[in-house]
Amino acid sequence: MSSKHLSKGSTEPPRVDGLLRLYSMLFCPYAQRSRLVLKAKNIPHEIVNINLMQKPEWYFKIHTEGKVPALLDGDKIIVESLDICDYLDEKYPENPLYPAEPAAKEKDKQVIQQIGSATSIFGKILFSNEEKSPEEWVKEIIKALQPLEDELVARGTKFFGGDKPGMIDYMLWPWAERAGAIALKLGTKLPITDDHIPQLRKWRKAMREDPVVAELYLGPEAFWKVAQITLKKEVPDYDSILSA
Repeated sequence: MSSKHLSKGSTEPPRVDGLLRLYSMLFCPYAQRSRLVLKAKNIPHEIVNINLMQKPEWYFKIHTEGKVPALLDGDKIIVESLDICDYLDEKYPENPLYPAEPAAKEKDKQVIQQIGSATSIFGKILFSNEEKSPEEWVKEIIKALQPLEDELVARGTKFFGGDKPGMIDYMLWPWAERAGAIALKLGTKLPITDDHIPQLRKWRKAMREDPVVAELYLGPEAFWKVAQITLKKEVPDYDSILSA
């Protein structure tokens, strides 16, 4: 396993027969989805981190576009975070993250597709130079999150998965963890009032206490450092971010 982010000129670490390998990047929300599912289901695995700004030459043999995550299972390679997470939940049926009933499972997959609207707003705020007031950004955020708020209200449960996190919860969490980075970029807290997405805000606090989430938690400050590097188009040293 390589905790260091491997770059150009590196050599791929030796593979271990029979052990799943996830090619990841510590600060990537899509890769975090896969790490959350691996932890939630207690699946033995190793992680190889990739420097996405200076990708190793050998990695393009794993993923032709050089993206993460990518899951190596023997001679099989699965890419795209949702496909990886679905693959893991199907292959390892213990601790299922989807409902057993097919219609309910399909509903969960439909809800997961709605997450993209929220993540696109997050990316626009954090990784672009578009300037809007905090009030204007809040309107966009609430509009994107309202369908998820309505779904959680309709379910009447602590988590989308019921009394414990399920697949929807883990697919949404990476952006909830990064939400605090928005205030760091804007230099002020977002003017969110008590009537703005109250159930999602309760959900976020509950998720923060989930053991799986807690184990992988990095905090908004780390993600803001990564965003600053990206905005400045600097060559990142991902391995020093947490110690800086």
